[in-house]
Amino acid sequence: MEVLEMVGTPEQKDRWLKPLLNGEIRSAYVMTEPGVASSDASNLETSAVLDGDDWVINGEKYFISGAGDPRCKILICMLKTNPEASRKGQHSQILVPMDTPGVKVLGPMRVFGADHAPQGHMHMRFENVRVPRENILLGEGRGFEISQMRLGPGRIHHCMRTIGKAEVALDLMVKRGNSRTAFGRPLSQLGKNLEVIARARCDIEAMRLIVLKAAKAMDLLGNREARVWVSMAKAMIPERACRIIDEAIQIHGATGISHWTPLAELYADVRHLRFADGPDEVHYMVVGRDELARH
Repeated sequence: MEVLEMVGTPEQKDRWLKPLLNGEIRSAYVMTEPGVASSDASNLETSAVLDGDDWVINGEKYFISGAGDPRCKILICMLKTNPEASRKGQHSQILVPMDTPGVKVLGPMRVFGADHAPQGHMHMRFENVRVPRENILLGEGRGFEISQMRLGPGRIHHCMRTIGKAEVALDLMVKRGNSRTAFGRPLSQLGKNLEVIARARCDIEAMRLIVLKAAKAMDLLGNREARVWVSMAKAMIPERACRIIDEAIQIHGATGISHWTPLAELYADVRHLRFADGPDEVHYMVVGRDELARH
């Protein structure tokens, strides 16, 4: 919705944005590929070639979140349209209706064994998929530009939800620690568990503040100039939340990895965020480069 609102033509907005805003349909963003290191998006190879007034698309994508939902009707695809252009000018983003001939959903990718139905993270193939030339967003070669517009808000959204999951994990950790006794004392008073609980609270408050600062930077400076703060948040928060959830699992014992608590599912969800919308290493690289540039 954000992409269409920012760069869609009036016709594209009328056809796709209105029903999305009304909750009548859903969409999916199609980028990651199994055959290349997609953390560097300039590696993406799925092609779109002009043939008359149509783009002809061929290639394979995976972990396409939401594409398994029967309400998903429109795809925004990151595609290579000009292999001869500069590294950041080779790719474009093109709208592909889900029911276009040649769009094939091969099945869901499992995340720690779960298929995340009904939305899923789908493995897809595009075989001679034809869409009109006017389905391109913003213009040829501007795929990276669009990505920078959408990824800032998307990463902030991930971080906000992740803080909530860390808060749930801490709440469960404290309740378990206070309600179970071993070796004559509550679990919360055994070993370093009291310090673990304290550090989790400190981390959560630090996570809230970094998200607030990143969001303020986006409001005042714009997404591009705020990217370092967004990368700080995106690198730091899933990493620390994973640790908090893992510690909550530990204090629950075997119950923590079972279906009797939400902790196993929370862990799988947050652990995958250390890849989604850029792996930790890429975000730390952004922050590190900025720090070096100051000198």
